[in-house]
Amino acid sequence: MIQHPFWFLKKTIAGFRANQGVLLAGAVAYNTLLSLLPMLALILIVLSQLTDVQQLLETTREYLGLVAPGHADELIRQIEAFVLNWKLVGAVGLVVLVFFSSLAFTMLENAMSVIFFHRVAIRRRHFMISAIIPYAYMFFLALGLLLVSGVSGVLHSLDDETLVIVGREWSLGSTVAFLLYILGVLGEVMMLTSLYLVMPIGQLSLRHALLGGITATMLWEISRHLLVWYFTTLSLVNVVYGAFATAIVILLSLEVAALILLFGAQVISEYERIDTPPEANGELHT
Repeated sequence: MIQHPFWFLKKTIAGFRANQGVLLAGAVAYNTLLSLLPMLALILIVLSQLTDVQQLLETTREYLGLVAPGHADELIRQIEAFVLNWKLVGAVGLVVLVFFSSLAFTMLENAMSVIFFHRVAIRRRHFMISAIIPYAYMFFLALGLLLVSGVSGVLHSLDDETLVIVGREWSLGSTVAFLLYILGVLGEVMMLTSLYLVMPIGQLSLRHALLGGITATMLWEISRHLLVWYFTTLSLVNVVYGAFATAIVILLSLEVAALILLFGAQVISEYERIDTPPEANGELHT
Protein backbone atom coordinates (compact mmCIF):
# COMPACT_ATOMS: atom_id res chain seq x y z
CA MET A 1 0.00 0.00 0.00
CA ILE A 2 1.23 3.51 -0.87
CA GLN A 3 1.17 5.55 2.33
CA HIS A 4 2.15 8.86 0.73
CA PRO A 5 -0.09 9.36 -2.34
CA PHE A 6 1.00 12.95 -3.04
CA TRP A 7 4.66 11.95 -2.94
CA PHE A 8 3.86 9.05 -5.27
CA LEU A 9 1.94 11.31 -7.67
CA LYS A 10 4.84 13.78 -7.72
CA LYS A 11 7.30 10.94 -8.41
CA THR A 12 5.06 9.58 -11.17
CA ILE A 13 4.77 12.97 -12.87
CA ALA A 14 8.54 13.45 -12.61
CA GLY A 15 9.09 10.01 -14.14
CA PHE A 16 6.60 10.75 -16.92
CA ARG A 17 8.41 14.00 -17.74
CA ALA A 18 11.81 12.31 -17.60
CA ASN A 19 10.56 9.69 -20.07
CA GLN A 20 9.31 12.46 -22.40
CA GLY A 21 5.75 11.21 -21.94
CA VAL A 22 4.14 14.08 -23.86
CA LEU A 23 6.47 13.46 -26.82
CA LEU A 24 5.72 9.72 -26.71
CA ALA A 25 1.98 10.42 -26.58
CA GLY A 26 2.29 12.64 -29.65
CA ALA A 27 4.08 9.87 -31.54
CA VAL A 28 1.48 7.30 -30.49
CA ALA A 29 -1.38 9.63 -31.47
CA TYR A 30 0.14 10.40 -34.88
CA ASN A 31 0.70 6.72 -35.70
CA THR A 32 -2.78 5.88 -34.42
CA LEU A 33 -4.22 8.47 -36.79
CA LEU A 34 -2.32 6.79 -39.63
CA SER A 35 -3.48 3.33 -38.55
CA LEU A 36 -7.10 3.95 -37.55
CA LEU A 37 -8.79 4.02 -40.95
CA PRO A 38 -6.65 1.27 -42.59
CA MET A 39 -7.14 -1.01 -39.59
CA LEU A 40 -10.91 -0.54 -39.45
CA ALA A 41 -11.19 -0.85 -43.23
CA LEU A 42 -9.22 -4.10 -43.21
CA ILE A 43 -11.31 -5.54 -40.37
CA LEU A 44 -14.59 -4.54 -42.02
CA ILE A 45 -13.54 -5.93 -45.41
CA VAL A 46 -12.98 -9.33 -43.80
CA LEU A 47 -16.14 -9.23 -41.65
CA SER A 48 -18.31 -8.03 -44.52
CA GLN A 49 -17.81 -11.47 -46.08
CA LEU A 50 -19.49 -13.00 -43.01
CA THR A 51 -22.30 -10.64 -42.04
CA ASP A 52 -24.25 -7.52 -43.05
CA VAL A 53 -21.86 -4.68 -43.75
CA GLN A 54 -24.34 -1.93 -42.79
CA GLN A 55 -24.78 -3.36 -39.30
CA LEU A 56 -21.00 -3.54 -38.95
CA LEU A 57 -20.66 0.08 -40.06
CA GLU A 58 -23.30 1.22 -37.58
CA THR A 59 -21.57 -0.59 -34.72
CA THR A 60 -18.21 0.83 -35.79
CA ARG A 61 -19.70 4.34 -35.87
CA GLU A 62 -20.87 3.98 -32.27
CA TYR A 63 -17.42 2.91 -31.12
CA LEU A 64 -15.65 5.57 -33.15
CA GLY A 65 -17.69 8.03 -31.09
CA LEU A 66 -15.68 6.82 -28.08
CA VAL A 67 -12.33 7.32 -29.85
CA ALA A 68 -13.04 10.44 -31.90
CA PRO A 69 -15.92 12.22 -30.09
CA GLY A 70 -18.04 14.35 -32.37
CA HIS A 71 -16.43 13.17 -35.61
CA ALA A 72 -17.52 9.56 -35.97
CA ASP A 73 -19.84 10.37 -38.89
CA GLU A 74 -17.04 11.82 -41.03
CA LEU A 75 -14.81 8.84 -40.36
CA ILE A 76 -17.48 6.24 -41.03
CA ARG A 77 -18.31 7.84 -44.38
CA GLN A 78 -14.69 7.42 -45.50
CA ILE A 79 -14.58 3.84 -44.24
CA GLU A 80 -17.90 2.96 -45.88
CA ALA A 81 -16.79 4.31 -49.25
CA PHE A 82 -13.61 2.26 -49.05
CA VAL A 83 -15.21 -0.97 -47.83
CA LEU A 84 -17.91 -0.90 -50.51
CA ASN A 85 -15.25 -0.48 -53.22
CA TRP A 86 -12.37 -2.48 -51.74
CA LYS A 87 -12.00 -4.69 -54.83
CA LEU A 88 -10.70 -1.70 -56.76
CA VAL A 89 -7.71 -1.41 -54.42
CA GLY A 90 -5.97 -4.59 -55.57
CA ALA A 91 -3.38 -6.78 -53.91
CA VAL A 92 -0.81 -4.01 -53.51
CA GLY A 93 -3.37 -1.78 -51.82
CA LEU A 94 -4.29 -4.50 -49.36
CA VAL A 95 -0.61 -5.00 -48.50
CA VAL A 96 -0.33 -1.26 -47.82
CA LEU A 97 -3.43 -1.48 -45.58
CA VAL A 98 -1.88 -4.33 -43.62
CA PHE A 99 1.35 -2.37 -43.14
CA PHE A 100 -0.22 0.92 -42.02
CA SER A 101 -2.76 -0.79 -39.75
CA SER A 102 0.06 -2.08 -37.52
CA LEU A 103 1.89 1.23 -36.99
CA ALA A 104 -0.08 2.29 -33.91
CA PHE A 105 0.60 -0.96 -32.03
CA THR A 106 4.30 -0.88 -32.94
CA MET A 107 4.67 2.70 -31.72
CA LEU A 108 2.74 1.96 -28.53
CA GLU A 109 5.01 -1.00 -27.78
CA ASN A 110 8.08 1.22 -28.25
CA ALA A 111 6.58 3.89 -25.96
CA MET A 112 5.83 1.27 -23.32
CA SER A 113 9.43 0.02 -23.50
CA VAL A 114 10.60 3.53 -22.59
CA ILE A 115 8.25 3.74 -19.61
CA PHE A 116 9.04 0.19 -18.43
CA PHE A 117 12.77 0.61 -19.05
CA HIS A 118 13.59 -1.33 -15.87
CA ARG A 119 12.17 -4.43 -17.56
CA VAL A 120 13.94 -3.86 -20.88
CA ALA A 121 17.25 -3.67 -18.99
CA ILE A 122 17.01 -7.34 -18.04
CA ARG A 123 15.04 -8.88 -20.93
CA ARG A 124 14.02 -8.15 -24.49
CA ARG A 125 11.11 -9.35 -26.59
CA HIS A 126 11.79 -11.46 -29.69
CA PHE A 127 11.17 -9.42 -32.84
CA MET A 128 8.76 -12.05 -34.19
CA ILE A 129 6.50 -11.62 -31.15
CA SER A 130 6.50 -7.85 -31.68
CA ALA A 131 5.58 -8.42 -35.33
CA ILE A 132 2.69 -10.75 -34.45
CA ILE A 133 1.14 -8.66 -31.63
CA PRO A 134 -0.52 -5.99 -33.89
CA TYR A 135 -2.22 -8.59 -36.05
CA ALA A 136 -3.28 -10.65 -33.05
CA TYR A 137 -4.94 -7.51 -31.68
CA MET A 138 -6.68 -6.88 -34.98
CA PHE A 139 -7.94 -10.46 -35.01
CA PHE A 140 -9.46 -10.11 -31.55
CA LEU A 141 -10.83 -6.66 -32.41
CA ALA A 142 -12.54 -8.23 -35.41
CA LEU A 143 -14.05 -10.96 -33.21
CA GLY A 144 -15.20 -8.37 -30.69
CA LEU A 145 -16.74 -6.18 -33.40
CA LEU A 146 -18.56 -9.18 -34.88
CA LEU A 147 -19.93 -10.16 -31.47
CA VAL A 148 -20.93 -6.63 -30.50
CA SER A 149 -22.52 -6.10 -33.93
CA GLY A 150 -24.78 -9.12 -33.35
CA VAL A 151 -25.70 -8.02 -29.82
CA SER A 152 -26.28 -4.45 -31.03
CA GLY A 153 -28.61 -5.68 -33.76
CA VAL A 154 -30.68 -7.62 -31.23
CA LEU A 155 -30.85 -4.62 -28.87
CA HIS A 156 -31.79 -2.19 -31.62
CA SER A 157 -34.69 -4.45 -32.57
CA LEU A 158 -36.16 -3.55 -29.16
CA ASP A 159 -36.06 0.22 -29.78
CA ASP A 160 -39.77 0.44 -30.61
CA GLU A 161 -40.88 -1.98 -27.92
CA THR A 162 -42.58 -0.79 -24.74
CA LEU A 163 -42.74 -2.28 -21.27
CA VAL A 164 -45.80 -1.85 -19.03
CA ILE A 165 -44.94 -1.40 -15.34
CA VAL A 166 -47.65 -0.54 -12.79
CA GLY A 167 -49.97 0.58 -15.54
CA ARG A 168 -47.39 2.88 -17.17
CA GLU A 169 -45.69 2.32 -20.50
CA TRP A 170 -41.90 2.64 -20.67
CA SER A 171 -40.08 2.83 -23.98
CA LEU A 172 -37.07 0.51 -24.29
CA GLY A 173 -35.24 2.89 -26.63
CA SER A 174 -33.42 4.75 -23.84
CA THR A 175 -32.62 1.46 -22.09
CA VAL A 176 -31.10 0.09 -25.28
CA ALA A 177 -28.95 3.22 -25.69
CA PHE A 178 -27.75 2.89 -22.09
CA LEU A 179 -26.92 -0.80 -22.54
CA LEU A 180 -24.95 -0.05 -25.70
CA TYR A 181 -23.02 2.67 -23.85
CA ILE A 182 -22.21 0.28 -21.00
CA LEU A 183 -21.13 -2.33 -23.54
CA GLY A 184 -18.81 0.22 -25.11
CA VAL A 185 -17.29 1.20 -21.76
CA LEU A 186 -16.71 -2.46 -20.85
CA GLY A 187 -15.01 -2.90 -24.22
CA GLU A 188 -12.75 0.07 -23.40
CA VAL A 189 -11.80 -1.46 -20.04
CA MET A 190 -10.99 -4.81 -21.63
CA MET A 191 -8.98 -3.20 -24.42
CA LEU A 192 -6.92 -0.98 -22.12
CA THR A 193 -6.36 -3.78 -19.62
CA SER A 194 -5.08 -6.04 -22.40
CA LEU A 195 -2.72 -3.29 -23.59
CA TYR A 196 -1.23 -2.99 -20.11
CA LEU A 197 -0.88 -6.77 -19.96
CA VAL A 198 0.63 -7.36 -23.39
CA MET A 199 2.58 -4.29 -24.48
CA PRO A 200 5.13 -4.05 -21.62
CA ILE A 201 7.87 -6.65 -21.68
CA GLY A 202 7.47 -9.36 -19.04
CA GLN A 203 4.42 -10.42 -17.07
CA LEU A 204 2.29 -7.76 -15.42
CA SER A 205 -0.09 -8.50 -12.58
CA LEU A 206 -3.68 -8.81 -13.83
CA ARG A 207 -4.81 -6.79 -10.82
CA HIS A 208 -2.49 -3.91 -11.73
CA ALA A 209 -3.48 -4.07 -15.41
CA LEU A 210 -7.20 -4.12 -14.58
CA LEU A 211 -6.84 -1.21 -12.17
CA GLY A 212 -4.95 0.72 -14.84
CA GLY A 213 -7.59 -0.15 -17.44
CA ILE A 214 -10.47 0.99 -15.24
CA THR A 215 -8.69 4.20 -14.23
CA ALA A 216 -7.73 5.06 -17.81
CA THR A 217 -11.28 4.37 -19.01
CA MET A 218 -12.77 6.67 -16.37
CA LEU A 219 -10.29 9.44 -17.21
CA TRP A 220 -10.98 9.06 -20.93
CA GLU A 221 -14.76 9.13 -20.47
CA ILE A 222 -14.42 12.40 -18.54
CA SER A 223 -11.94 13.79 -21.07
CA ARG A 224 -13.92 12.93 -24.17
CA HIS A 225 -17.06 14.64 -22.84
CA LEU A 226 -14.96 17.71 -22.03
CA LEU A 227 -13.46 17.59 -25.52
CA VAL A 228 -16.91 17.45 -27.13
CA TRP A 229 -18.03 20.41 -25.02
CA TYR A 230 -14.86 22.40 -25.80
CA PHE A 231 -14.87 21.78 -29.57
CA THR A 232 -18.58 22.60 -29.86
CA THR A 233 -18.61 25.75 -27.68
CA LEU A 234 -15.22 27.41 -27.26
CA SER A 235 -12.83 26.12 -29.89
CA LEU A 236 -11.95 28.13 -33.01
CA VAL A 237 -10.41 25.13 -34.74
CA ASN A 238 -12.96 25.24 -37.59
CA VAL A 239 -12.14 28.89 -38.24
CA VAL A 240 -8.36 28.45 -38.05
CA TYR A 241 -7.92 25.13 -39.86
CA GLY A 242 -10.95 25.07 -42.16
CA ALA A 243 -11.01 21.83 -44.17
CA PHE A 244 -8.28 20.35 -41.96
CA ALA A 245 -10.33 20.82 -38.77
CA THR A 246 -11.59 17.22 -38.61
CA ALA A 247 -8.08 15.75 -38.81
CA ILE A 248 -6.79 18.23 -36.20
CA VAL A 249 -9.64 17.48 -33.78
CA ILE A 250 -9.20 13.71 -34.16
CA LEU A 251 -5.43 14.01 -33.66
CA LEU A 252 -5.90 16.10 -30.50
CA SER A 253 -8.44 13.60 -29.17
CA LEU A 254 -6.05 10.72 -29.86
CA GLU A 255 -3.21 12.58 -28.14
CA VAL A 256 -5.30 13.09 -25.01
CA ALA A 257 -6.16 9.37 -25.08
CA ALA A 258 -2.48 8.47 -25.55
CA LEU A 259 -1.47 10.73 -22.64
CA ILE A 260 -3.97 8.99 -20.38
CA LEU A 261 -2.86 5.53 -21.53
CA LEU A 262 0.87 6.22 -21.09
CA PHE A 263 0.42 8.02 -17.78
CA GLY A 264 -1.44 4.95 -16.50
CA ALA A 265 1.52 2.86 -17.60
CA GLN A 266 3.86 5.24 -15.75
CA VAL A 267 1.81 4.77 -12.56
CA ILE A 268 2.14 0.98 -12.85
CA SER A 269 5.85 1.29 -13.62
CA GLU A 270 6.55 3.50 -10.60
CA TYR A 271 4.58 1.19 -8.34
CA GLU A 272 6.61 -1.79 -9.59
CA ARG A 273 9.91 -0.02 -9.02
CA ILE A 274 8.93 0.94 -5.48
CA ASP A 275 7.64 -2.55 -4.71
CA THR A 276 10.69 -4.34 -6.17
CA PRO A 277 14.30 -4.00 -4.93
CA PRO A 278 16.63 -2.36 -7.49
CA GLU A 279 18.78 -5.52 -7.63
CA ALA A 280 15.72 -7.55 -8.67
CA ASN A 281 14.48 -5.37 -11.50
CA GLY A 282 17.89 -4.61 -12.98
CA GLU A 283 17.79 -0.83 -12.68
CA LEU A 284 20.95 1.02 -13.63
CA HIS A 285 22.21 3.66 -11.26
CA THR A 286 24.60 6.48 -12.04
